[in-house]
Order: sequence, then C-alpha cells, then structure tokens
Amino acid sequence: MSYAERVSQPVLARDATRALFGQTMGLVAATTGVFALGAYLGRDMSYGWGWVFFIAAFGALLALNVAVQRSEGLAITLLFAFGGLMGLATAPTLAYYADANPQVLWQAGGATALFVAGCGAFGYSTRRDLSMIARVCFWALIALIVFGVVLIFVQIPNGSLIYAILGLVIFAGLTAFDFQRLRQTQDIRTAPILAASIFLDILNVFLLLLSLFGRDS
Repeated sequence: MSYAERVSQPVLARDATRALFGQTMGLVAATTGVFALGAYLGRDMSYGWGWVFFIAAFGALLALNVAVQRSEGLAITLLFAFGGLMGLATAPTLAYYADANPQVLWQAGGATALFVAGCGAFGYSTRRDLSMIARVCFWALIALIVFGVVLIFVQIPNGSLIYAILGLVIFAGLTAFDFQRLRQTQDIRTAPILAASIFLDILNVFLLLLSLFGRDS
C-alpha cells in the first residue's frame, strides 16, 4: 500500500463518519418535526386512540428495521411515519400538560436538549467501549417497564418519581451508546435506524422529564 493510500484511508473514514452524522441528525430533526405535527393534529384525541397509534408506531418501527438494508427511500418514509404516529400516540398526554401548565412543556423541552447534548457529546467523544453499558441499560429498561406495569396496580410511595429518575439514568447510558454508534459506523444506509434510536432516546427523556416537572400539574 502506498503512502498516499495509507493517508487517504483515515481521511475517507472521517468523511464517511461526518456524512453519516449530518444525515442522521438531519433525519432526527425532520422526524421530530413530524412528531410535533402529529401531536398537534391529535391534540383532541382520547387516550384510547393514543394506544391505537402507539401500536401502529411500533409496527412502523419493526418495518423500518427490515427496510433499512433494502430501500433507503422506504426506510426514511417509515421513519417519518413512525415519528408522526408517535406524535399522535402521545398527543393526549401532551395536551393534558398543555392545558394544566404549558410552562412544563417548555421546561421539559429545554432540559431534554441539555440532557441529550451532554450524554451525546460524551458518547461521541469517549474512546471507552459502551456496549456493555448498553446491554445493562437494555435489561434495566425491561425491568423498568415491568416496574411501570406494577405501578398501575400497586400504590408505591413516590413510585412515579423513582420510575422517572431510574428511566433518566437508563436513557443516559442508551443515549451515549447511540451517539458512539454514530461515530463508529460508516455505512450511510444505517442513518434511518440510527435516527430512530436517537429520536426514541430524545422522546423518552422528554416524557420522563415532563412527568418530573409536571408532578404538581
């Protein structure tokens, strides 16, 4: 291998990483916009319809995982569909807070931006392998979901506060890991699925912070 080839390989890798980062974050921003549109359109819906759209969003996410290696256009379409359906699914909850205390939405939004920026910067810049942390966070998330189901039927003192704090700890790890994947991956075709993961991190952090800031609403 010539000297020019040895020098060009790291440069090309960095270019590919930057291109993937730009496209992924652009897709995250667009998906967030579609989410906001869905939340606005569904502001008068009942919680029952919210569950229907949540199931539909889950289906779109599964389809996205299949389509990402087959068709970039289809994958992006499914990503936007997922964002819009999640907006419709969470619309009743967001509408409740908007009526009770609109300031809470802005507080949660600002805190989410700082939270994700901090965790994302750490994950993107660290040289430490975060895959083990991600595996621990994944199983912790499963346990948290079970805990959330228990809270529906069992009254636990400060249960919702415990749930929110544990959730934020878990998503701090998952957010850092997703941004590390964004730095380590060079395949531009993975942009839609990486965008979906980061969008889910942002959405979950926002909803958890919303529940914390809106506890008295």
